[in-house]
Amino acid sequence: MTRAIVCAYSPVGHGALAGLLETGVEVMALYTYPQPAEDAWFEAPAALAARHGIPVRMEPDFNGDRVFECLEREAPNLLLSFYFREMIQARVLDLPRLGAFNLHGSLLPAYRGRAPINWALVRGEAETGITLHRMTPKPDDGDILGQHRMPIAWDETALSLTLRMAEAGRKLVRETIPGIVSGAIQPQRQSELGSSSYFGGRRPKDSRLEFSMTVKEAFNQVRAVADPWPNAFLETDRGQLKLPWALPSEAICPTGHFRQAPEGVLLGFADGALRIHAMKRQDRRSERPTDHTLWLKELDIPESPA
Repeated sequence: MTRAIVCAYSPVGHGALAGLLETGVEVMALYTYPQPAEDAWFEAPAALAARHGIPVRMEPDFNGDRVFECLEREAPNLLLSFYFREMIQARVLDLPRLGAFNLHGSLLPAYRGRAPINWALVRGEAETGITLHRMTPKPDDGDILGQHRMPIAWDETALSLTLRMAEAGRKLVRETIPGIVSGAIQPQRQSELGSSSYFGGRRPKDSRLEFSMTVKEAFNQVRAVADPWPNAFLETDRGQLKLPWALPSEAICPTGHFRQAPEGVLLGFADGALRIHAMKRQDRRSERPTDHTLWLKELDIPESPA
C-alpha cells in the first residue's frame, strides 16, 4: 500500500486530506497547527485525521532535525502539502520515493506566493483554480500534475471561494494521486502554461480603502477580506472604520461623502457609491442603520447635501 505523510491546514487542507483518504492511500501522520479561536468557522484537518485514527503531530519546526530523522525512519512513499504554512526544505523533499507535492490555490504559474484567493479577488479576476504540483525548494515551483479551473462570481467573497476551493481540492487530489502512484500522469512544466506572477502575504495596510478608488476597486477590496477575514477599512484622523460588507449601488453620492438613501447608507468613491450593509468600530459590530450615520459623523466623514 502507498503510504503518505501529509502536512495540512485550513478548509482546503481538510478537503484535500478527505480526497486523499478516498483514494485508499495510507496516511501515516498529519503535520499541522493548533486551531485558534478565530478559525473556529471550519473543521481543522486534525479533527478529520483523529476520526480516522491518524497520528496528529504539531511541531514548532517542521524542517528541524527531529522531524527529518522521524520521516527518514518512516520512509513514506509520498509527502503531500495541503495549505501548509512552512516552506519545506530540500532534504525533506528528497525523502519520499514517489515525490513531494503541493496543493496551491491558483492556476499556476499565475498567483504564486501567499493568499492567492484574496489577491485574485482584489484584482477582480473572473477565473482562478487549484493546482497540484511537484515541490521544489522554490515557492510554488515545480511541474504540474493537475489543475481544476474555477469561475469567480461577481459577488464572490474570500469565504465562498475558499469553501469552493476546498471541494475542488478534494476532487483534484482524489483524481490525481492514483495517477501519480501508477506513473500514468505526465507532468507539465509551468513554463508551458504562460507567464508567472507572484504575490506576497497580505499585510493589514493592503486592506485599506481610499475614496480615490473606483467603486469596483473598493468592492473588490471589501469582498477579498469579508468575514471571517479582518475586513477592509477606512482610516481617518479620528479612527478606523471597518466594512465587513458593502455592495455597489446605482445611486449617486459625492466622492468622500456619505448619504442616507432609501436603500441604506451610501459611501461615495471616485465613480459611484457603495451601499453599506455592516460596519465595525473597535471590534463592535452594528446592525442598526442609525449607528452607521452616527459613526460616519464621528469620524468626520462629511454628509452629502440632500
